[in-house]
Amino acid sequence: MKNVMRTVGGFRRLDPPDRRMAIDTAAALAATRIGLRLAGLRRSRSVLLWLTPRKTWTASEEAKIGVAQKIARIQDSVSRHLIWRASCLEQSLVLWWQLRRRGIAAEMRIGARKQAGRFEAHAWIELGNVVLDDFGEAHVHFATFDGSVLSQETSRP
Repeated sequence: MKNVMRTVGGFRRLDPPDRRMAIDTAAALAATRIGLRLAGLRRSRSVLLWLTPRKTWTASEEAKIGVAQKIARIQDSVSRHLIWRASCLEQSLVLWWQLRRRGIAAEMRIGARKQAGRFEAHAWIELGNVVLDDFGEAHVHFATFDGSVLSQETSRP
């Protein structure tokens, strides 16, 4: 019960726009979880592209990175308090979409490795040379597939 109260208290201390972003993030993570399971990555990406108008935010790279890092921190906090454990693919797809909605051209990367005879994959978002949603630096242990999986420049389906 103490953890719930601490979570509610932290949520209430957020500024109203950040509170709205936290709610949007939780809803987007739930929808993405369902969408990926029912339709897969390609179709889920197509839906997100269709839902999001293409726009570009003409701010400095530092400003974009600052906003993107704030969104990534809010998403990380939200995902830690969900009743399920959101995968790195779900989190990265939602972060990519949230940034795209704001006109920030980020790229989704997917890497793979073989660990103890098992194939493992990991997804993360990069803006310039900054990794936004991989706070534990797990991405450095994965060989990245060439090119971006999802980028702002991706054409509409």
